Amino acid sequence: MEKTAFLFAGQGSQYIGMGKELYDNFEACRKVFQEANDSLNMDLTGLIFEGSKEELDLTENTQPAVVTTSLAAYKAIRSYGIKPEAVAGLSLGEYSALTASGVFQLSQVVPLVRKRGRFMQEAVPEGIGKMCAILGLAEDKVREACNEAKDFGIVEPANFNCPGQIVIGGENRAVDEAARLAKEKGALKTLDLAVSAPFHTSMLKPAAERLRIELEQLPLHDMQIPLISNVNAEYVNNKDEVKGLLYRQVMSSVLWEQTIRNMIADGFRKFVEIGPGKTLSGFVRKVDRSLKVYNVENMASLEAAVKALTAGEE
Repeated sequence: MEKTAFLFAGQGSQYIGMGKELYDNFEACRKVFQEANDSLNMDLTGLIFEGSKEELDLTENTQPAVVTTSLAAYKAIRSYGIKPEAVAGLSLGEYSALTASGVFQLSQVVPLVRKRGRFMQEAVPEGIGKMCAILGLAEDKVREACNEAKDFGIVEPANFNCPGQIVIGGENRAVDEAARLAKEKGALKTLDLAVSAPFHTSMLKPAAERLRIELEQLPLHDMQIPLISNVNAEYVNNKDEVKGLLYRQVMSSVLWEQTIRNMIADGFRKFVEIGPGKTLSGFVRKVDRSLKVYNVENMASLEAAVKALTAGEE
């Protein structure tokens, strides 16, 4: 029996109008957006559907917007009786995955990720840090480049996305030097990312400390669906591990490629990306082209996923 995993989108996948078709077609999706509005005491839905790109792209808005849209998409596919055997989410998406798993309630998670966005934004003064994607270079060579550039400041691997795509982050000069060294070592390309801070590096420790205080105040609920963590690419055993992992996640590398490989080893062959964009679908295909990959962000993609996942069921 091929197992099915749901993967939840991260920051960077947002766009104006995301989730609108699902909102128009499903009462359960409308409820998600309304509950998010109520939990923030603001018209988040209006911002997502009709706001300005600049406003949506502010980290403290992006994070609740992507989580809300993703959880609406989750409700849409669940309404067809399709349930995953495990969930995971890339960075911010881990919060959507934890909510789908039952650990967080929607009314808890939306205000939490808004604060997380603000804490991450404020952890590093603007213009001090950056992130850069290194394409076509093996992990050991990327680590070498980071180590050799340490004289210039902090630079660390931040995201192991898929074979041939590793993101590094840190202080500007150190990241630039590591990128230069990576090219010397054979990288096909290096690409600066349009982000406001070096996420998932030790420079985000101030954000992690502020987040920990917020997490400590939240009651967690028992996990209903197994979840694999970004921090160690392993199953989270119980809800008691969640707060420590989310604290570490802000300033630790995201082990996405290893997460997918561990799922494959555990019998997962079907992957459904839940939420805006198809970034994770692309990463999964790069790990193994033979996997069945779907996404759910609008009516067409939802219908295609449901048709494929229910084929052969009577």
